[in-house]
Amino acid sequence: MYYYQNMTMGAIAKEMKVSRSTISRMLTHARAEGLVGIRIVDPGEVPHWLEATILEAYDLERVHVVPVPDVAGEAEWLERVAQYTANYLNTLFGSEMILGIAWGTTLTAISKHLLRKTTHNSQVVQLNGAGNTQSMGIEYASEIVARFAKNYRARAHLFPVPTFFDFAETKKALWKERSIQRILSLHEKADLLLYSIGAVNAGLPSHVYSGGYLEQDDYAELEKYNIAGDIATVFFREDGDWEGIPLNERASGPQLDLFQRKQSICVVSGLGKVRGLKAALQGKLMKELIVDEPSARELVKRYLG
Repeated sequence: MYYYQNMTMGAIAKEMKVSRSTISRMLTHARAEGLVGIRIVDPGEVPHWLEATILEAYDLERVHVVPVPDVAGEAEWLERVAQYTANYLNTLFGSEMILGIAWGTTLTAISKHLLRKTTHNSQVVQLNGAGNTQSMGIEYASEIVARFAKNYRARAHLFPVPTFFDFAETKKALWKERSIQRILSLHEKADLLLYSIGAVNAGLPSHVYSGGYLEQDDYAELEKYNIAGDIATVFFREDGDWEGIPLNERASGPQLDLFQRKQSICVVSGLGKVRGLKAALQGKLMKELIVDEPSARELVKRYLG
């Protein structure tokens, strides 16, 4: 809790129901006895059993299961997962790199825990549009992108288009414009993709479902095609397939094969996202997974038990 999750001694004491001074003595004793040290961990070491189980079942490079107490609630799970991700991201993203991010509730949380790191000639690009019939969503999406860019001293690239176009023909025409082609080219050149999975029934609702981006007819279509979730507002079925879904023809997010080809990190927190996570894993829509422990246990229990 203290070293990996950056919790204060006061917060740890409250959770463990002991005094702050007890926590302080435990930490001091651990350091004095050599129980705690700073070392570089070899990624090839045998992972936690949940990580090992998920790795064995799905085609992934790495799984990170973030320990959280079940009783803390999903809001706290997300905060700890976001903090872990922010720390981990600093070990991956550096100078001369392009980071693609899909806006949403999870990325918002991660953006608030970023650790300052100066990079050179790096770029952060928005993966999908944020506009809807109520607003262009520029303020919401740009705030997230701006936090990442400012944190890494990187250049920010916004994608000021609707999340979903009214007509697929409009999207096709706009995608021919040079200004849009420039953003799409950055998507293809990205070194790292960071995103979550959207789920309509998540405990902490995904922003695309709670922010007025979908109409009643859209929800009917999601049910008709047995949609399990979305990545960057592009929807996929239970087996991870995204082809032949009409709503995707109007979506501004990238084709999901981008996440299959790139170094892609999917960050998931909350039991409501487990169904979508399983589908995304089935479709090989990520290279790395960061997930809270209760959700990882539920994934293993429900689909791998």
